[in-house]
Amino acid sequence: RIKTRVFTELAWHSLFIRTLLIRPEAVELPTFVPELTIIDMPSFRADPKRHGCKSENVVAIDFARKIVLIGGSYYAGEMKKSVFTTLNYYLPERGVMPMHCSANVGAKGDAAIFFGLSGTGKTTLSADPNRTLIGDDEHGWGPNGVFNFEGGCYAKCIKLSQEAEPEIFAASTRFGAVLENCVLDEDTRVVDFDDGSKTENTRSAYPLDFIPNASRTGRAPQPKNVVMLAADAFGVLPPIAKLSPAQAMYHFLSGYTAKVAGTERGLGNEPQPEFSTCFGSPFLPLDPSVYGNMLRDLIAQHHVDCWLVNTGWTGGKYGVGSRMPIKVTRALLTAALDGSLRNVEFRTDKYFGFAVPTALPGVPAEILNPVNTWKDKDEFDKTARALVGMFQKNFAKFEAQVDAEVRAAAPDVKLAAE
Repeated sequence: RIKTRVFTELAWHSLFIRTLLIRPEAVELPTFVPELTIIDMPSFRADPKRHGCKSENVVAIDFARKIVLIGGSYYAGEMKKSVFTTLNYYLPERGVMPMHCSANVGAKGDAAIFFGLSGTGKTTLSADPNRTLIGDDEHGWGPNGVFNFEGGCYAKCIKLSQEAEPEIFAASTRFGAVLENCVLDEDTRVVDFDDGSKTENTRSAYPLDFIPNASRTGRAPQPKNVVMLAADAFGVLPPIAKLSPAQAMYHFLSGYTAKVAGTERGLGNEPQPEFSTCFGSPFLPLDPSVYGNMLRDLIAQHHVDCWLVNTGWTGGKYGVGSRMPIKVTRALLTAALDGSLRNVEFRTDKYFGFAVPTALPGVPAEILNPVNTWKDKDEFDKTARALVGMFQKNFAKFEAQVDAEVRAAAPDVKLAAE
Protein backbone atom coordinates (compact mmCIF):
# COMPACT_ATOMS: atom_id res chain seq x y z
CA ARG A 1 0.00 0.00 0.00
CA ILE A 2 1.21 3.52 -0.87
CA LYS A 3 -0.50 6.18 1.24
CA THR A 4 -1.78 8.85 -1.13
CA ARG A 5 -3.15 12.37 -0.75
CA VAL A 6 -4.93 14.04 -3.67
CA PHE A 7 -5.51 17.79 -4.06
CA THR A 8 -8.21 18.56 -6.64
CA GLU A 9 -9.45 21.74 -8.26
CA LEU A 10 -12.94 20.35 -8.84
CA ALA A 11 -15.35 18.91 -6.28
CA TRP A 12 -16.49 16.11 -8.59
CA HIS A 13 -12.87 15.08 -9.10
CA SER A 14 -12.59 14.74 -5.32
CA LEU A 15 -15.67 12.50 -5.25
CA PHE A 16 -14.27 10.50 -8.15
CA ILE A 17 -10.89 9.77 -6.60
CA ARG A 18 -12.45 9.10 -3.20
CA THR A 19 -14.54 6.46 -4.95
CA LEU A 20 -11.70 4.92 -6.94
CA LEU A 21 -8.93 4.64 -4.34
CA ILE A 22 -9.02 2.36 -1.30
CA ARG A 23 -9.86 4.63 1.60
CA PRO A 24 -8.08 4.31 4.96
CA GLU A 25 -10.13 3.43 8.00
CA ALA A 26 -11.23 6.35 10.21
CA VAL A 27 -8.90 5.22 13.00
CA GLU A 28 -5.93 5.58 10.63
CA LEU A 29 -6.61 9.21 9.72
CA PRO A 30 -5.09 10.96 12.79
CA THR A 31 -1.68 9.46 12.02
CA PHE A 32 -2.01 9.43 8.22
CA VAL A 33 1.13 10.70 6.48
CA PRO A 34 1.05 10.61 2.65
CA GLU A 35 3.84 8.93 0.70
CA LEU A 36 2.47 10.01 -2.70
CA THR A 37 0.92 13.43 -3.41
CA ILE A 38 -1.22 14.12 -6.49
CA ILE A 39 -2.04 17.70 -7.54
CA ASP A 40 -4.92 17.70 -10.01
CA MET A 41 -5.28 21.11 -11.75
CA PRO A 42 -7.32 20.97 -14.98
CA SER A 43 -7.08 24.75 -15.46
CA PHE A 44 -3.27 24.70 -15.43
CA ARG A 45 -1.69 24.92 -18.87
CA ALA A 46 1.91 23.88 -19.27
CA ASP A 47 4.31 25.89 -21.45
CA PRO A 48 6.12 23.38 -23.68
CA LYS A 49 9.09 25.69 -24.19
CA ARG A 50 9.48 26.45 -20.51
CA HIS A 51 8.58 23.05 -19.06
CA GLY A 52 10.06 20.77 -21.72
CA CYS A 53 6.81 18.93 -22.48
CA LYS A 54 5.02 18.29 -25.76
CA SER A 55 1.75 20.13 -25.14
CA GLU A 56 -0.23 22.21 -22.66
CA ASN A 57 -1.69 19.03 -21.23
CA VAL A 58 0.69 17.30 -18.87
CA VAL A 59 0.92 14.42 -16.40
CA ALA A 60 4.30 14.76 -14.69
CA ILE A 61 5.54 12.22 -12.14
CA ASP A 62 8.58 12.65 -9.90
CA PHE A 63 9.27 9.10 -8.71
CA ALA A 64 12.02 10.26 -6.36
CA ARG A 65 9.85 12.75 -4.46
CA LYS A 66 6.59 10.87 -5.19
CA ILE A 67 4.74 13.89 -6.53
CA VAL A 68 2.30 13.92 -9.46
CA LEU A 69 1.09 17.03 -11.33
CA ILE A 70 -1.90 16.73 -13.67
CA GLY A 71 -2.59 19.81 -15.77
CA GLY A 72 -4.80 20.73 -18.70
CA SER A 73 -7.07 17.68 -18.52
CA TYR A 74 -10.56 17.47 -17.04
CA TYR A 75 -10.60 13.69 -17.58
CA ALA A 76 -10.87 12.22 -14.09
CA GLY A 77 -9.23 8.97 -15.16
CA GLU A 78 -5.84 10.72 -15.26
CA MET A 79 -5.75 10.60 -11.44
CA LYS A 80 -6.26 6.86 -11.14
CA LYS A 81 -3.82 6.17 -13.96
CA SER A 82 -1.11 8.29 -12.32
CA VAL A 83 -1.42 6.06 -9.25
CA PHE A 84 -1.25 2.97 -11.48
CA THR A 85 1.88 4.29 -13.21
CA THR A 86 3.51 4.85 -9.83
CA LEU A 87 2.71 1.30 -8.75
CA ASN A 88 4.10 0.00 -12.05
CA TYR A 89 7.39 1.61 -11.08
CA TYR A 90 7.68 0.37 -7.49
CA LEU A 91 5.98 -3.04 -7.32
CA PRO A 92 8.13 -5.24 -9.60
CA GLU A 93 11.13 -4.89 -7.28
CA ARG A 94 8.88 -6.13 -4.47
CA GLY A 95 8.01 -9.28 -6.43
CA VAL A 96 4.52 -8.09 -7.42
CA MET A 97 3.38 -7.79 -11.02
CA PRO A 98 1.13 -4.74 -11.58
CA MET A 99 -1.55 -5.40 -14.20
CA HIS A 100 -4.04 -3.42 -16.28
CA CYS A 101 -6.77 -6.00 -15.87
CA SER A 102 -10.02 -6.95 -14.20
CA ALA A 103 -10.35 -10.03 -11.99
CA ASN A 104 -12.98 -12.29 -10.48
CA VAL A 105 -13.09 -15.58 -8.61
CA GLY A 106 -15.40 -18.59 -8.59
CA ALA A 107 -16.89 -20.46 -5.66
CA LYS A 108 -13.99 -22.93 -5.67
CA GLY A 109 -11.35 -20.19 -5.40
CA ASP A 110 -10.62 -20.35 -9.15
CA ALA A 111 -9.50 -16.78 -9.83
CA ALA A 112 -9.35 -15.33 -13.35
CA ILE A 113 -7.56 -12.28 -14.76
CA PHE A 114 -8.86 -10.31 -17.76
CA PHE A 115 -6.31 -8.16 -19.61
CA GLY A 116 -7.59 -5.67 -22.14
CA LEU A 117 -7.53 -2.11 -23.40
CA SER A 118 -10.40 0.34 -23.04
CA GLY A 119 -13.62 -0.90 -24.64
CA THR A 120 -12.64 -4.57 -24.86
CA GLY A 121 -14.93 -5.75 -22.05
CA LYS A 122 -12.80 -5.93 -18.89
CA THR A 123 -15.50 -4.40 -16.70
CA THR A 124 -18.42 -6.10 -18.45
CA LEU A 125 -17.02 -9.65 -18.44
CA SER A 126 -15.62 -9.57 -14.92
CA ALA A 127 -19.04 -8.52 -13.56
CA ASP A 128 -20.35 -12.08 -13.70
CA PRO A 129 -23.32 -12.85 -11.41
CA ASN A 130 -21.95 -16.37 -10.85
CA ARG A 131 -18.50 -15.19 -9.75
CA THR A 132 -17.20 -12.74 -7.15
CA LEU A 133 -15.78 -9.51 -8.58
CA ILE A 134 -12.32 -8.60 -7.28
CA GLY A 135 -11.97 -5.43 -9.35
CA ASP A 136 -12.43 -4.06 -12.84
CA ASP A 137 -9.18 -2.36 -13.88
CA GLU A 138 -5.95 -2.52 -11.85
CA HIS A 139 -4.50 -5.40 -9.84
CA GLY A 140 -1.32 -6.88 -8.47
CA TRP A 141 -0.22 -10.53 -8.74
CA GLY A 142 2.19 -11.64 -6.04
CA PRO A 143 3.20 -14.56 -3.84
CA ASN A 144 -0.19 -14.64 -2.09
CA GLY A 145 -2.37 -14.33 -5.19
CA VAL A 146 -4.24 -11.44 -6.81
CA PHE A 147 -5.32 -8.21 -5.12
CA ASN A 148 -7.16 -5.08 -6.23
CA PHE A 149 -5.39 -1.71 -6.23
CA GLU A 150 -8.70 0.18 -6.15
CA GLY A 151 -11.84 0.65 -4.12
CA GLY A 152 -14.16 1.42 -7.02
CA CYS A 153 -14.97 0.71 -10.66
CA TYR A 154 -14.62 2.93 -13.75
CA ALA A 155 -16.95 1.49 -16.36
CA LYS A 156 -17.21 2.55 -19.96
CA CYS A 157 -20.95 3.02 -20.35
CA ILE A 158 -21.71 3.90 -23.98
CA LYS A 159 -24.84 1.95 -24.94
CA LEU A 160 -25.09 0.53 -21.42
CA SER A 161 -28.37 -1.34 -20.92
CA GLN A 162 -30.16 -3.05 -18.08
CA GLU A 163 -30.71 -6.14 -20.23
CA ALA A 164 -27.08 -6.71 -21.29
CA GLU A 165 -25.26 -5.50 -18.14
CA PRO A 166 -27.72 -5.37 -15.23
CA GLU A 167 -25.13 -5.04 -12.43
CA ILE A 168 -23.24 -2.16 -14.05
CA PHE A 169 -26.48 -0.44 -15.12
CA ALA A 170 -27.83 -0.57 -11.56
CA ALA A 171 -24.56 0.76 -10.14
CA SER A 172 -24.41 3.59 -12.69
CA THR A 173 -27.95 4.79 -12.04
CA ARG A 174 -27.60 4.74 -8.26
CA PHE A 175 -27.06 7.83 -6.11
CA GLY A 176 -23.35 8.31 -5.55
CA ALA A 177 -22.18 7.19 -8.99
CA VAL A 178 -20.08 9.76 -10.88
CA LEU A 179 -21.07 10.00 -14.56
CA GLU A 180 -18.51 11.53 -16.90
CA ASN A 181 -19.15 12.74 -20.47
CA CYS A 182 -22.73 11.40 -20.28
CA VAL A 183 -25.79 13.28 -21.58
CA LEU A 184 -28.85 13.74 -19.37
CA ASP A 185 -32.37 14.65 -20.48
CA GLU A 186 -32.84 18.37 -19.71
CA ASP A 187 -36.31 17.82 -18.25
CA THR A 188 -36.24 14.41 -16.59
CA ARG A 189 -32.51 14.36 -15.73
CA VAL A 190 -32.46 10.71 -16.83
CA VAL A 191 -29.17 9.70 -18.40
CA ASP A 192 -29.14 8.57 -22.03
CA PHE A 193 -26.41 5.94 -22.23
CA ASP A 194 -26.91 5.67 -26.00
CA ASP A 195 -25.90 9.29 -26.57
CA GLY A 196 -22.29 9.54 -27.72
CA SER A 197 -22.52 13.12 -28.97
CA LYS A 198 -19.78 14.32 -26.59
CA THR A 199 -17.60 11.24 -26.95
CA GLU A 200 -17.98 7.47 -27.03
CA ASN A 201 -15.72 7.42 -23.96
CA THR A 202 -18.60 7.91 -21.53
CA ARG A 203 -17.78 6.73 -18.01
CA SER A 204 -19.36 5.73 -14.73
CA ALA A 205 -17.38 5.63 -11.49
CA TYR A 206 -18.92 3.90 -8.49
CA PRO A 207 -17.78 2.18 -5.27
CA LEU A 208 -16.97 -1.49 -5.59
CA ASP A 209 -19.72 -2.40 -3.14
CA PHE A 210 -22.31 -1.07 -5.62
CA ILE A 211 -21.82 -4.47 -7.32
CA PRO A 212 -23.77 -6.97 -5.16
CA ASN A 213 -21.29 -9.85 -5.51
CA ALA A 214 -18.10 -7.80 -5.25
CA SER A 215 -15.38 -9.01 -2.90
CA ARG A 216 -15.12 -7.14 0.40
CA THR A 217 -11.45 -8.04 0.73
CA GLY A 218 -10.29 -7.27 -2.81
CA ARG A 219 -8.19 -10.43 -2.74
CA ALA A 220 -8.21 -13.80 -4.47
CA PRO A 221 -5.99 -16.93 -4.61
CA GLN A 222 -3.51 -17.65 -7.39
CA PRO A 223 -5.37 -17.45 -10.72
CA LYS A 224 -6.24 -20.52 -12.76
CA ASN A 225 -6.95 -18.61 -15.98
CA VAL A 226 -5.57 -15.54 -17.76
CA VAL A 227 -7.80 -14.04 -20.45
CA MET A 228 -6.55 -11.48 -22.99
CA LEU A 229 -9.35 -9.45 -24.54
CA ALA A 230 -9.22 -7.88 -28.01
CA ALA A 231 -12.00 -5.97 -29.77
CA ASP A 232 -10.91 -7.05 -33.25
CA ALA A 233 -12.65 -4.63 -35.61
CA PHE A 234 -11.17 -6.47 -38.60
CA GLY A 235 -13.44 -9.43 -37.74
CA VAL A 236 -10.87 -12.18 -38.34
CA LEU A 237 -9.93 -13.35 -34.84
CA PRO A 238 -11.98 -16.26 -33.45
CA PRO A 239 -14.23 -15.62 -30.44
CA ILE A 240 -11.81 -17.59 -28.24
CA ALA A 241 -8.44 -19.30 -28.64
CA LYS A 242 -6.21 -21.22 -26.24
CA LEU A 243 -2.66 -19.89 -25.96
CA SER A 244 0.55 -21.69 -25.11
CA PRO A 245 2.76 -19.90 -22.53
CA ALA A 246 4.96 -18.55 -25.35
CA GLN A 247 1.90 -17.36 -27.29
CA ALA A 248 0.58 -15.73 -24.11
CA MET A 249 3.78 -13.73 -23.72
CA TYR A 250 3.67 -12.79 -27.43
CA HIS A 251 0.11 -11.48 -27.19
CA PHE A 252 0.75 -9.81 -23.83
CA LEU A 253 3.66 -7.85 -25.28
CA SER A 254 1.58 -7.08 -28.39
CA GLY A 255 -1.48 -5.83 -26.44
CA TYR A 256 -3.75 -5.78 -29.49
CA THR A 257 -7.15 -4.27 -30.05
CA ALA A 258 -8.58 -2.06 -32.82
CA LYS A 259 -9.96 1.47 -32.96
CA VAL A 260 -13.01 2.43 -34.98
CA ALA A 261 -14.67 5.70 -35.97
CA GLY A 262 -16.46 7.28 -33.03
CA THR A 263 -14.05 6.07 -30.35
CA GLU A 264 -11.08 8.20 -31.41
CA ARG A 265 -10.73 11.57 -33.13
CA GLY A 266 -9.52 11.65 -36.71
CA LEU A 267 -10.37 8.06 -37.63
CA GLY A 268 -11.91 7.33 -41.00
CA ASN A 269 -14.27 4.50 -41.87
CA GLU A 270 -11.58 1.80 -41.73
CA PRO A 271 -10.59 0.18 -38.42
CA GLN A 272 -7.09 0.93 -37.17
CA PRO A 273 -4.97 -1.51 -35.15
CA GLU A 274 -3.87 -0.47 -31.69
CA PHE A 275 -0.95 -2.25 -30.05
CA SER A 276 -0.38 -1.20 -26.44
CA THR A 277 2.43 -3.16 -24.81
CA CYS A 278 1.27 -5.25 -21.85
CA PHE A 279 -2.21 -3.76 -22.41
CA GLY A 280 -1.04 -0.56 -20.74
CA SER A 281 1.86 1.03 -22.62
CA PRO A 282 1.34 4.65 -21.42
CA PHE A 283 1.58 3.52 -17.80
CA LEU A 284 4.80 1.45 -17.97
CA PRO A 285 7.84 3.35 -16.64
CA LEU A 286 10.05 0.22 -16.79
CA ASP A 287 11.13 -1.81 -19.82
CA PRO A 288 8.25 -4.01 -21.10
CA SER A 289 10.42 -7.11 -20.73
CA VAL A 290 10.22 -6.66 -16.93
CA TYR A 291 6.46 -7.17 -16.97
CA GLY A 292 6.50 -9.77 -19.75
CA ASN A 293 9.02 -11.98 -17.96
CA MET A 294 7.11 -11.68 -14.69
CA LEU A 295 3.92 -12.82 -16.39
CA ARG A 296 5.61 -15.76 -18.09
CA ASP A 297 7.19 -16.89 -14.81
CA LEU A 298 3.89 -16.61 -12.92
CA ILE A 299 2.00 -18.55 -15.61
CA ALA A 300 4.57 -21.36 -15.47
CA GLN A 301 4.79 -21.38 -11.67
CA HIS A 302 1.03 -21.66 -11.15
CA HIS A 303 0.12 -23.75 -14.24
CA VAL A 304 -2.27 -21.13 -15.57
CA ASP A 305 -4.41 -21.64 -18.68
CA CYS A 306 -4.28 -18.69 -21.10
CA TRP A 307 -6.96 -17.57 -23.56
CA LEU A 308 -7.38 -14.90 -26.24
CA VAL A 309 -10.97 -13.65 -26.54
CA ASN A 310 -12.29 -11.50 -29.38
CA THR A 311 -15.07 -9.20 -28.18
CA GLY A 312 -15.01 -7.27 -31.47
CA TRP A 313 -16.60 -8.09 -34.80
CA THR A 314 -17.84 -11.21 -36.55
CA GLY A 315 -19.23 -11.74 -40.05
CA GLY A 316 -17.05 -8.99 -41.50
CA LYS A 317 -14.99 -6.05 -40.37
CA TYR A 318 -16.38 -2.92 -38.71
CA GLY A 319 -19.08 -1.40 -40.94
CA VAL A 320 -19.94 -4.77 -42.52
CA GLY A 321 -20.16 -7.35 -39.75
CA SER A 322 -21.70 -7.11 -36.30
CA ARG A 323 -20.39 -7.12 -32.73
CA MET A 324 -19.67 -10.49 -31.22
CA PRO A 325 -22.82 -11.49 -29.29
CA ILE A 326 -22.15 -11.09 -25.57
CA LYS A 327 -24.06 -14.30 -24.88
CA VAL A 328 -21.55 -16.20 -27.03
CA THR A 329 -18.60 -14.56 -25.28
CA ARG A 330 -20.03 -15.36 -21.84
CA ALA A 331 -20.77 -18.97 -22.79
CA LEU A 332 -17.23 -19.51 -24.06
CA LEU A 333 -15.70 -17.79 -21.03
CA THR A 334 -17.79 -19.85 -18.64
CA ALA A 335 -16.56 -23.03 -20.32
CA ALA A 336 -12.96 -21.80 -20.19
CA LEU A 337 -13.13 -20.83 -16.53
CA ASP A 338 -14.89 -23.98 -15.31
CA GLY A 339 -12.40 -26.18 -17.18
CA SER A 340 -14.85 -27.82 -19.59
CA LEU A 341 -13.40 -26.06 -22.65
CA ARG A 342 -10.12 -27.92 -22.15
CA ASN A 343 -11.85 -31.17 -23.12
CA VAL A 344 -13.30 -30.17 -26.51
CA GLU A 345 -11.71 -30.69 -29.89
CA PHE A 346 -9.42 -27.90 -31.12
CA ARG A 347 -8.10 -26.89 -34.55
CA THR A 348 -4.94 -24.90 -35.22
CA ASP A 349 -5.69 -21.48 -36.69
CA LYS A 350 -3.79 -21.27 -40.00
CA TYR A 351 -3.13 -17.56 -39.65
CA PHE A 352 -2.20 -17.16 -35.99
CA GLY A 353 -1.24 -20.69 -34.95
CA PHE A 354 -3.25 -20.82 -31.74
CA ALA A 355 -5.76 -23.53 -30.79
CA VAL A 356 -9.43 -22.80 -31.49
CA PRO A 357 -12.36 -24.96 -30.28
CA THR A 358 -14.38 -26.52 -33.09
CA ALA A 359 -17.64 -26.93 -31.16
CA LEU A 360 -19.26 -26.09 -27.85
CA PRO A 361 -22.87 -26.79 -26.83
CA GLY A 362 -24.98 -23.64 -27.05
CA VAL A 363 -22.57 -21.81 -29.37
CA PRO A 364 -23.22 -21.68 -33.16
CA ALA A 365 -20.49 -23.76 -34.83
CA GLU A 366 -19.91 -21.25 -37.66
CA ILE A 367 -19.03 -18.41 -35.26
CA LEU A 368 -16.09 -20.42 -33.89
CA ASN A 369 -14.41 -20.32 -37.32
CA PRO A 370 -14.55 -16.66 -38.45
CA VAL A 371 -14.16 -17.37 -42.18
CA ASN A 372 -17.51 -19.20 -42.09
CA THR A 373 -19.26 -16.00 -40.98
CA TRP A 374 -17.96 -13.95 -43.92
CA LYS A 375 -19.81 -13.91 -47.26
CA ASP A 376 -16.65 -12.98 -49.17
CA LYS A 377 -14.06 -15.67 -48.30
CA ASP A 378 -11.34 -14.06 -50.41
CA GLU A 379 -11.80 -10.77 -48.59
CA PHE A 380 -11.52 -12.60 -45.27
CA ASP A 381 -8.22 -14.16 -46.35
CA LYS A 382 -6.89 -10.80 -47.49
CA THR A 383 -7.94 -9.12 -44.23
CA ALA A 384 -6.53 -11.91 -42.05
CA ARG A 385 -3.18 -11.80 -43.84
CA ALA A 386 -3.07 -8.03 -43.44
CA LEU A 387 -3.66 -8.33 -39.69
CA VAL A 388 -0.91 -10.95 -39.43
CA GLY A 389 1.42 -8.46 -41.06
CA MET A 390 0.41 -5.76 -38.58
CA PHE A 391 1.26 -8.06 -35.67
CA GLN A 392 4.64 -8.88 -37.19
CA LYS A 393 5.50 -5.24 -37.86
CA ASN A 394 4.59 -4.23 -34.32
CA PHE A 395 6.49 -7.09 -32.67
CA ALA A 396 9.74 -6.41 -34.52
CA LYS A 397 10.84 -4.08 -31.70
CA PHE A 398 10.66 -6.96 -29.18
CA GLU A 399 12.41 -9.69 -31.17
CA ALA A 400 15.84 -8.99 -29.69
CA GLN A 401 14.42 -9.11 -26.15
CA VAL A 402 12.58 -12.43 -26.29
CA ASP A 403 13.76 -16.01 -26.75
CA ALA A 404 13.31 -18.26 -29.78
CA GLU A 405 10.16 -19.88 -28.35
CA VAL A 406 8.34 -16.54 -28.12
CA ARG A 407 9.55 -15.48 -31.57
CA ALA A 408 8.20 -18.79 -32.91
CA ALA A 409 4.80 -17.99 -31.36
CA ALA A 410 4.31 -15.17 -33.87
CA PRO A 411 1.81 -15.51 -36.72
CA ASP A 412 3.26 -17.44 -39.67
CA VAL A 413 5.77 -15.19 -41.49
CA LYS A 414 5.64 -17.15 -44.77
CA LEU A 415 1.86 -17.07 -44.85
CA ALA A 416 1.75 -13.31 -44.43
CA ALA A 417 4.37 -12.84 -47.15
CA GLU A 418 2.53 -14.87 -49.80
